[in-house]
Amino acid sequence: MTCILKFQSAILAICCFITVTASAQKVENIYKSYIYTAQLYVSGNQQSLPVYTLNSGDKLQLSFDDLEGGIKNYYYTYMLCDYNWKPVNLNPFDYIKGFTQNRISTYRYSSIAFTRYTHYQAMLPEQNCVPSRSGNYLLKVFLDGDTSKLVFTKQLLVLDIKAAVSGTVMQPFTPDLFTTHQRVKFTAALSGLNTFSAAQQVKAVILQNNRWDIAERDIPPTFVRGSTLEYNTENIGVFPAGKEWRWLDLRSFRLQSDRIDHGTYNKTSTDLYVKTDADRTGQRYVYFPDYNGMYNIVTYESINPQWQGDYATLFFSFSPPDGLPYPNRDVYLEGGFTDFSLSERWRMTFNTEKKVYETRAFLKQGYYNYTYVSVDRDNPKDRIALEGNYWETENSYTILIYYKAFADRSDQLIGIGQINSRRDKPGFSF
Repeated sequence: MTCILKFQSAILAICCFITVTASAQKVENIYKSYIYTAQLYVSGNQQSLPVYTLNSGDKLQLSFDDLEGGIKNYYYTYMLCDYNWKPVNLNPFDYIKGFTQNRISTYRYSSIAFTRYTHYQAMLPEQNCVPSRSGNYLLKVFLDGDTSKLVFTKQLLVLDIKAAVSGTVMQPFTPDLFTTHQRVKFTAALSGLNTFSAAQQVKAVILQNNRWDIAERDIPPTFVRGSTLEYNTENIGVFPAGKEWRWLDLRSFRLQSDRIDHGTYNKTSTDLYVKTDADRTGQRYVYFPDYNGMYNIVTYESINPQWQGDYATLFFSFSPPDGLPYPNRDVYLEGGFTDFSLSERWRMTFNTEKKVYETRAFLKQGYYNYTYVSVDRDNPKDRIALEGNYWETENSYTILIYYKAFADRSDQLIGIGQINSRRDKPGFSF
């Protein structure tokens, strides 16, 4: 019996590894070093997934800062992609109603802040440039009306509701994962669609905490009952639960939070030193509310943080066990503000004198979540969160349902379900 359980655990681990790592791909990118705090979200909720429901009054806010200052001619356009974020071979007029590109005309110079920048923003979609099909879109921001002068890209979802999605988060039955992972099971009830071959025409994607880099896709339904698809397989939709995210309160540079060790205030800049973090793998789990890795641009001492918020250089340090570097592994700072990117910009260096990993980040005033991950130098897919995994951790999951008829040339996004791993939100849990 023990051998059978070990074999099942090994197969499950392989399946999860293949599903997650095969989907990991970097779609969003910032191509210019002077662009900071680029955000796309549902208006009023900076932690939201950017979803626009077709033919609705939904509004998404696009905003970013140009630290070179001055006034530039920024434009944006939409590019339709399949459910796997590969461009669809369609003419833009087939999926955009109106102009295929628009100029970003709302901007404002920074005020009060030491850091000089120009803040740009737009409320999407604008009436003269609206996506006309559901699916995955890549929002491309570029200069001077020339798409070859690409500045950055953002992922955008356009929804046409034709499926009701419901689900729940469970503990995996596999002994090795029972206390450390979470499993998502869900159903999708389709309406108004030809579901003659639903198992082949419908695709499902699961996001943990809005993260595309660890998304699970190509999920087959366990059962098909008429127009209802059930997804309830033990080795599918399994995610490491992690732990509540580390936090950093930068809503005020003058009134330092207890996560700041000390600060240096210069005439034109601010340097803040974050207290040294330690490996939390062996620590008990304690619940506290967080942003699930995201961040929120907000200030205590100004009216509008978008153009009055200041920037500071943050110095992060991480102390590994026994003060020794991880052999053949690199440590990265990770969070929504890093786009969960394993780029050189976010790789930490080991200080042999202080026996800590160090890096810096230039961040705008706000409230941030972050974590640390170690990555095998020879196999970047081998990532270990230096936090520990606990089943009780609060995580949000988003289930995306796509449909593609045999005559379609693109995938329709027909349903979205959002669930949370826990509803009780206790003060403490062990």
